[in-house]
Amino acid sequence: MQITPLGDSALTLTLGDSINESTHRQVQAAWRSLSAEPLPGVSEVTPAYTTVTVFFDTARVVAAGAPEDEVVEWLTARVRERLKNPPKSAKAGKPRTVEIPVCYGGEYGPDLGRVAAQARLFPEEVVKRHSAAKYLVHLIGFAPGFPYLGGLPKELITPRHAKPRMAVPPGTVAIGGEQTGIYPQVTPGGWNLIGCTSLKLFRPDLNPPVLLQAGDEVRFKAITPEEFKRLEEEAR
Repeated sequence: MQITPLGDSALTLTLGDSINESTHRQVQAAWRSLSAEPLPGVSEVTPAYTTVTVFFDTARVVAAGAPEDEVVEWLTARVRERLKNPPKSAKAGKPRTVEIPVCYGGEYGPDLGRVAAQARLFPEEVVKRHSAAKYLVHLIGFAPGFPYLGGLPKELITPRHAKPRMAVPPGTVAIGGEQTGIYPQVTPGGWNLIGCTSLKLFRPDLNPPVLLQAGDEVRFKAITPEEFKRLEEEAR
């Protein structure tokens, strides 16, 4: 693990050099250890694919005992000590498994044919393989509630569009390179649209406001257009 300064008010912990489940587990463990009981002066701890960034208030760190000219060194030492001896409250719970019903193809997934052509498979086989895989939520980003999911079968890897769409409908399931994801709201997007779910991934009126969180496991369930419309009505 490397710890390096990020500007004058943050530290970045690098825990790996590639996106995989092992690195993800290390990132989540470090994030839990540092956020369960924040160190003096730490204002935020943010996990990403292979890193954890620790944001701090220099004045508060100095007030906690750090020499003014050694704030980074002082806090780095305490970060390392915390990771060696994490608090009991940082213990990982059992991962959630969330099933996402998806209507693939047609008006709900206009790029299913493009993915099929790239993979040299029939569209039905793309649906079968995409919905059979188990996915891991690496992080939430880009837009509130947007999950970046690892675990896409290699044969379904498809390049992003050179020219993004200006508006992707909410609930759209898409493939972008080696990842799959779900657009939580209307946003521009360059990923390949293969289906849609009626589930709401972002609800600002709820706590937490997002359906999925980093560390969750996701499985997709293929449904018919009729089932999609029924679920859509029930969700209103």
